[in-house]
Amino acid sequence: MIVRRSLADLPEVCAELGIERPLLVAAPRWDGLELGVEPVARWPEVPTDRIDDAATEARGGDGIVALGGGSAIDLGKAVSAATGLTLVSVPTTYAGAEWTPYFGVRDPNRRMRGGGAGAHLGGIVYEVELTLDLPLGPTVGTAMNALAHCAEALYVQGHNDAADADALEGARLVSTWLPGVVALPTDRDARTGLLHGAQHAGAALGGSMLGLGHAMAQAVGGRYGLPHGTMNGICLPPALRYNERYAPGAIRRFADALGAVDAAARVEELAALAGGPSHLRDLGVPEADLPLLAEAAAVRAGNQANPHPATPAEIQQLLRSVW
Repeated sequence: MIVRRSLADLPEVCAELGIERPLLVAAPRWDGLELGVEPVARWPEVPTDRIDDAATEARGGDGIVALGGGSAIDLGKAVSAATGLTLVSVPTTYAGAEWTPYFGVRDPNRRMRGGGAGAHLGGIVYEVELTLDLPLGPTVGTAMNALAHCAEALYVQGHNDAADADALEGARLVSTWLPGVVALPTDRDARTGLLHGAQHAGAALGGSMLGLGHAMAQAVGGRYGLPHGTMNGICLPPALRYNERYAPGAIRRFADALGAVDAAARVEELAALAGGPSHLRDLGVPEADLPLLAEAAAVRAGNQANPHPATPAEIQQLLRSVW
């Protein structure tokens, strides 16, 4: 995978991959941004479940450039899988979707409508300037997603030394720089540090797997169309507490990287910087649905890759602790 840290490098990255006329997947807010490449077409519906229509547009060109957050990049990955075309991602949040070939498909109301794998990942171009006006909610939320990638990379069944190194550095950078970004959102140095942390977190994700925290976040968020980052901020702490008995060494390493004694408490502290909902009930999740959500989370790949897969009853208890 080609990775660069300046939008000015996008034309060169595309050229290295043989892309001259890509489909540009980007929300209308990015209209007018100079990319240095001439798209064959633009797909502004982000998110969308009209994958076949987007793929038809892409087939007139020779690649895909996805610009935006996780929804835009997931859409780019879905189109890449459908067409076989190479994808270059330009992330504008800290979500980390650019590092894996897996994707979720959401409708315009952000409800999950499926997903898959098989995206042809070619390159990533990071540009801190594109993050300077990211609102507080998505900033903290997607940073929580990055932290979840770091934590889970350290203890899932597919963990390894290379991913561990990225996970620890990502956790350190996110914990160090996120408070400064919240205090002064346009601080370029702080945003750069946080973006570098997200890059390491994404690389950790790409080199390992997801765990229980993500399984719960996906099950709840996908059902109700809730922001994935916010869900990770809520679901990661109980998952960490659950995993303390099965992977205590990994949890200690994660806490050390965060500069904390209690990893779960530090994640809660960082998530609270957004000042938004901190419990499932605040987001409108019905208490009566917790058993159904627990069943859905239990069968997800993240739970199956956990050091000790949680039972539906255990997951229901965890969800109730944050309801």
